[in-house]
Amino acid sequence: MVIRTVITILCGVGLYVSLFMLNKSRRAARGELRGPSVVKTPRAHLFGVPNALVGVLYYPAVAVAVWVARGGIAQIALLAAMLAAAATSAYLAYSLLYVTRRECPYCWTSHVVNWCVLVLGWWLFLPDVLNRGI
Repeated sequence: MVIRTVITILCGVGLYVSLFMLNKSRRAARGELRGPSVVKTPRAHLFGVPNALVGVLYYPAVAVAVWVARGGIAQIALLAAMLAAAATSAYLAYSLLYVTRRECPYCWTSHVVNWCVLVLGWWLFLPDVLNRGI
């Protein structure tokens, strides 16, 4: 129960960051942002939509799923989503350091949240998945 609560809190932090960055992305699209920003780079839209919008959908889904996922398939799907988010964060973190070269504390907060959620999710669900032999 403690791990689920921590994951839920982390998802709340991730959702806050995603909403902030989505608002910033919308302001940039309207030309209201002055100066350079990560939301103005091509990597801010990896899947054809703003990355922040993906986060706005992802974090609440994980926060709910971590409490209701029962059974091997649901847990595997949740772990796969967590792994995909953490892998995407690793790519974006690399990009932030070596390609974009911009400071973005909100981005780093999101990356750390994704990596922590993966580790905690792995710790929470992997023993069940392995014990069921799925």
